[in-house]
Amino acid sequence: MARILILTPQLPVPPQLLTGTSQGTTIRNYHLIAGLAKRHTVHLASFAAADDPAFTAGSSAVVDVLRALCGRIELAPQPLRSLAARARDTLLQPRPDMALRLELPLMRQKIGRLMQEDAGGYDVVQIEGLEMAPYVFGAVLDPRGRPARQPRPQAVFDDHNAEYLLQQRAFFTDLRHPRRWIAAAYSFVQWRKLLVYERRVCCAVDRVVAVSEADREALQRLAPGLQVTVVPNGVDLDFLRPGVVPPLVGLRQPALVFTGKMDYRPNVDAVLWFVEAVLPLIQAEVPAVHFYVVGQRPHPRLASLADHPAVTLTGQVPDVRPYIAGAAVYVVPLRIGGGTRLKVLEAMAMGQAVVSTRLGCDGFPFEDGREVVFADEPAEFAAGVLRLLRDAQAAVQLGQRARAYVAAHFGWDAIVPRLEAVYG
Repeated sequence: MARILILTPQLPVPPQLLTGTSQGTTIRNYHLIAGLAKRHTVHLASFAAADDPAFTAGSSAVVDVLRALCGRIELAPQPLRSLAARARDTLLQPRPDMALRLELPLMRQKIGRLMQEDAGGYDVVQIEGLEMAPYVFGAVLDPRGRPARQPRPQAVFDDHNAEYLLQQRAFFTDLRHPRRWIAAAYSFVQWRKLLVYERRVCCAVDRVVAVSEADREALQRLAPGLQVTVVPNGVDLDFLRPGVVPPLVGLRQPALVFTGKMDYRPNVDAVLWFVEAVLPLIQAEVPAVHFYVVGQRPHPRLASLADHPAVTLTGQVPDVRPYIAGAAVYVVPLRIGGGTRLKVLEAMAMGQAVVSTRLGCDGFPFEDGREVVFADEPAEFAAGVLRLLRDAQAAVQLGQRARAYVAAHFGWDAIVPRLEAVYG
C-alpha cells in the first residue's frame, strides 16, 4: 500500500454529482482517486472555484464524497488573472500561460504543510495536468529539478494533453483566418514556450503518464528516450449506459448533439465550424434537423448562434445524459486539441452513433464504420450524418458496437491498475 498525494487543478467530480458537462480532467481525476483509494492511502490538494460551497458554506457535496476517499484534503480558491496580466506575461514571461494560470502562494504553503506534517512520508506525489507542475518544484524538486529533500517521494506527472501540440494545432488552424490572427499569435508564442517547459517537466519527474499512444509519441518527440506510460481515459459503465435515462422530452428531432465545456477553445472552434460549414449541407437534405450545443459558459464567440433557428445553446444543464440519449447522431467536429476526449467515450458508452473528425477520436483505436464514422471535410461529415439519419438501424448497430468496445477496454476497473503499475 502506497501513500499518495495527488495535486489537481479542479475539484475531482463524482459521476452522481456531475453538473452538466464537467471538464474531462475533473472526471478522470475522481475515478483515479476512487480506484486508488481502494488499495492505497490518498491525500488531495486541489483548487476549487472561489464561489464553491466548500469556501462559502464550509462544505460541499463534492468535497463530502471526496472526504470518504481521501485521508486529508487541502483546498485553495482558483486565482483569477486578468486579460491584461495574461497579455503582459505572454510578452515578458519565459514560462507559458499554463505554468502561471494557477500560481498561488497559498497553495504552495498548503502543499508544503502536507509534505511536512505527513508522519509516514509520501511514496508518490502525483501531478494532474501541466497547470499543477509548478508545485512539484519546491515541494519535491528544487527549481533546477533536483531533489528538494531526501528521501523524497516519487514524482509522477499525468499529462492530460501534449499541450505544446494543442497550441501548435491551434496556431495553424487560426492562421488560415485573418480574423483569428491575434489568437494565432498567442498560440504561436505558447507553443514555443511549451516546447521548453513541457520538456523540462517531463524530464524532471520520475514517471510520465499520457492518456493515449498519440500523446505518448508527441511527448517522446519532445525528449527522445523519455519513458511514457499510457493510462487512458475511461468511463463509468453503470452511470453511462443505454437506457440509464430517457431522452429529454421536447428535443426537436432529428437531434444532433455535441457536449463540452463551451468556453474551451477547441470546442468553440468545433461548434462554429460545424454550424458554418456542415450544418447547412445537412439542412439541405433534412430541413428539420436541430443542433444542440450542451455545455456551460458559452464563449462570446458563440453569441451569434443564439438566434440561429436550427441551433440551441443550452448553457449548463443538470445532466447531459438525457441530451445524449435523445441524439439521433452525436457529433464530434473537433479540429484542434490533444489528449483523448471523454465526451466520445460517454456517447459511445450510452450506445449512441457518433460521427467525428479523426482528430476528435485521436488516441482511440476505433475503426471507421465499425465503432464510429470518421469525416474531416464538411461534405464528408454531412454525408456521414445524413447516412445515419436515413438508416436508423445502421445508427443503432454502430452505437451497439461502440458500447461493446468501450465496455471491453475503457472501464475504470481495468484502467486504474495500469496507473498503479507506474509506481513500480
